[in-house]
Amino acid sequence: MQKRFLVFCVLSLQIFLAHAQQKPTVFFDSLMQKHAAQHFSGVLLIAENARPDDPVGRGNIIYQKAVGYSEFANKKSLKETDIFELASVSKQFTAMIIMMLKEKGKLNYDDLLEQYIDVPYKGISIRHLLTHTSGLPDYQDIMDKYWDKSKVAGNADCIAYLNKYAPAKHFEPGVKFDYSNTGYLLLASVAEKITGNDFIELCNKWIFSKLKMKSTAIRTLAEKAATKNFAIGHLYIKEKEQYIRADSFPSSDYTIWLGNRKGPGRISSTAADLLKWDIALYTNKLVKQSTLQDAFAPMKLNDGSFFYYGFGWSIGLDPVLGRVVSHTGDNPGYKTEIIRFIDQNKTIILLNNNAHPNFSIIIKDVTAYLKANNERK
Repeated sequence: MQKRFLVFCVLSLQIFLAHAQQKPTVFFDSLMQKHAAQHFSGVLLIAENARPDDPVGRGNIIYQKAVGYSEFANKKSLKETDIFELASVSKQFTAMIIMMLKEKGKLNYDDLLEQYIDVPYKGISIRHLLTHTSGLPDYQDIMDKYWDKSKVAGNADCIAYLNKYAPAKHFEPGVKFDYSNTGYLLLASVAEKITGNDFIELCNKWIFSKLKMKSTAIRTLAEKAATKNFAIGHLYIKEKEQYIRADSFPSSDYTIWLGNRKGPGRISSTAADLLKWDIALYTNKLVKQSTLQDAFAPMKLNDGSFFYYGFGWSIGLDPVLGRVVSHTGDNPGYKTEIIRFIDQNKTIILLNNNAHPNFSIIIKDVTAYLKANNERK
C-alpha cells in the first residue's frame, strides 16, 4: 500500500511538471477555464521582472485574464479592468501612510497610541498596531451589538463606542499576534490626527495619484454604485442554487453599516493598479528601501520569539523562490490576494468576486507552476 502511494505521488509530480513545461499562456488559460467551469469569477494577473523605470507601470505581465461575471443576475462578463474590493489587502496601504509619516519625522513606531487618540487602552505602541500585537478588542463586535445598522458608521463612531463600552483587552501588548482590524482603524485615525487631513485624501495624494493608480480609491457606497466597472461581490445561496449579490443582505453585510470606516479595508482597485503598487515597492518612490524593510521584518514579541507579520504584510520564505511577502483580503462576496516573491521579482494578484472555494487552489497551482519553472532555469 505504501509503495503504491509513493508511485502515485511520483506520477502526480511528473504529470504536474509536464503541464508546467507548457507555455505560460497555455497553462494558465487551461487553469482558469477549469475553474471558470466551476463558476469561479475573477481576475488573475502574474508578472515578473518589474521595471521601475517603466513609464506605463506594467512590468512584464506573464498572464492576465478575467473569467466569470461582474454581475451574475444579468450575466455581465467580467473584464480585466473591473474594480474589486481589496478588503484587508488595504492594510498595506495604511501601513505605508504610517511609514511615510515616520520618514517625515511626524511619528515614531514606539510612540504610544494614547499620545494621539483617546481610548481606554494604555501602553499600546504604533508598532503594536502595525503588527497585530496590541491585544485590542474587535470594534466590529461592539458595533454589531450596539450600532443602529440603519446608519453608516465611520472611525469616530467606532472609537466612541470603544470608549463607551470599553471591552477588556485580549492580552497585554506584545504578548502574541492576534489579527486586529481595530488596530488598523486606529492607525488611520492617528494619521488624520497628525496631518489634519482626511485619511482618504492622504491615500489619494500620497499614494494613488503619485503612482497613477487611476482606478484605485476608498469609495463610498454611492460611489461604488455609480462606478460602471465595479465588480459586484456575490455569495452562493444553496437554497436558491445561485449566486446572489452580497449587498442583498444588509444586516449581515458589515461593509454597508460600517461603510465609512477607514484603515482596515475599503480600498477598491484593479489588478493592473495593484501591479503599479508592486512595481513602486522596488523603488524609493514612496519611501526609502531602508524604511520599507521594516514592513518586511518579523515582529519580536515580549518573550523574545518572533511572529512573521510585518507592517501590513505576512512574511515567509519559500525554499525555491526565496523571500515572499503577501496578504489576503476577505469581504462578503470577495476574496483577494497579492503575493510578492521579492527575491525573484515575481508577483501573483488574484481578485475574486464570488467568494469561491477554489480561490486557494488557483493560488497553489500558480505558485507551483512558478516554482517548477524556476527550478528548470
